[in-house]
Amino acid sequence: MATTTKIVEIIQRELLSWPGVAVGAGRFGGREFHVGKREIGHLHGDHVADLPFPRAIRDELVARGVVSAHHHLPNSGWVSFYIQCEKDIPALLALFRRSYERVYLLLRPGLTDPPSPALPSDLQTPDPELS
Repeated sequence: MATTTKIVEIIQRELLSWPGVAVGAGRFGGREFHVGKREIGHLHGDHVADLPFPRAIRDELVARGVVSAHHHLPNSGWVSFYIQCEKDIPALLALFRRSYERVYLLLRPGLTDPPSPALPSDLQTPDPELS
């Protein structure tokens, strides 16, 4: 099993391989990931990721039990995903991909599909509803 530090590094390495994604220091610590000036989510150390979605998507993800309402802003579109172990990496990357694709299309009017960042085969998500 990967150490928690390694889990964060795996996530960051994958996100930075997607076209247009950059990382920076988070406002409250941790690492923020952006496409242009829009945040696609951030990691608080090795235990929680927060991602922004429109309220309808947030409600659907919370209702399905995929994520929790944001730990500090429960009435917003933000969600929190709690990282328990290495097995959570594919589900978390699928959430980041959903956020990425939404932001990528918002920033590039006229495009119908964002670039498809393919996950390495060992990180494929078993739940197609997350992508």
